[in-house]
Amino acid sequence: MSIVESPVQKILVVEDEPAIREGIKDTLELEDYQVLTAGDGQEGLKMALSEDPDLVLLDVMMPKLSGFDVLRKLRENRIRGGIIMLTAKKAEEDKVRGLKLGADDYVTKPFSVVELLARVQAVLRRTEPPSDPLSDVRFQDVSVNFESLEGTKGTRPLDLSPRHFKILRLFVENPGRVISRNELLDKVWGYDNFPTTRTVDNHIVQLRKQIEDVPSEPKIITSVRGVGYKFNAEVQGELKSAE
Repeated sequence: MSIVESPVQKILVVEDEPAIREGIKDTLELEDYQVLTAGDGQEGLKMALSEDPDLVLLDVMMPKLSGFDVLRKLRENRIRGGIIMLTAKKAEEDKVRGLKLGADDYVTKPFSVVELLARVQAVLRRTEPPSDPLSDVRFQDVSVNFESLEGTKGTRPLDLSPRHFKILRLFVENPGRVISRNELLDKVWGYDNFPTTRTVDNHIVQLRKQIEDVPSEPKIITSVRGVGYKFNAEVQGELKSAE
């Protein structure tokens, strides 16, 4: 089990026909994807490079830059997301050309909603980044496994929620750096959830009760007045093979 709550996946639709573009956008938003749109190849290329989408739906025939030109430039820039070509052409050579340039899949117009969603989901699964290799860490007499959400202090099991593990992981990955309350809110809760800095402080109090020798006199997670908190322990970790 991952400690990171699954983020909303971002999809960029690059299509010059407004009716098709908006139809795809509405369909994907109903499936809870975050959808960005562009009406030509040049705009689509710019957005793909700046927004870092999880997936690009890319029309072939577009003004300013063709889908093939955009695809080539995106792969040259090694974007991490998947790319599905949208084409009205049925010629085998166009499909082969797209795949050779680095497309992950293609959909031929007209297509059904069911087919489009199936291909989107399949490519997102294939292009999902590998799980973070950070698995087991130790500091002082505390051991934590961030995959199973389990840990111990000495021989006592830690009684922490998934959010506490997420906070702890942020500290472990940034030892010695002052982390502001606003950064904790952003990376752990997300601003859209409208938590408060008081919420952060309450979670830190609970976390200290589990990992500090004397919670009222913290040594591992210390307060930086008016800013936030700092993690002071030396971390030893075991890196899992990223196979």
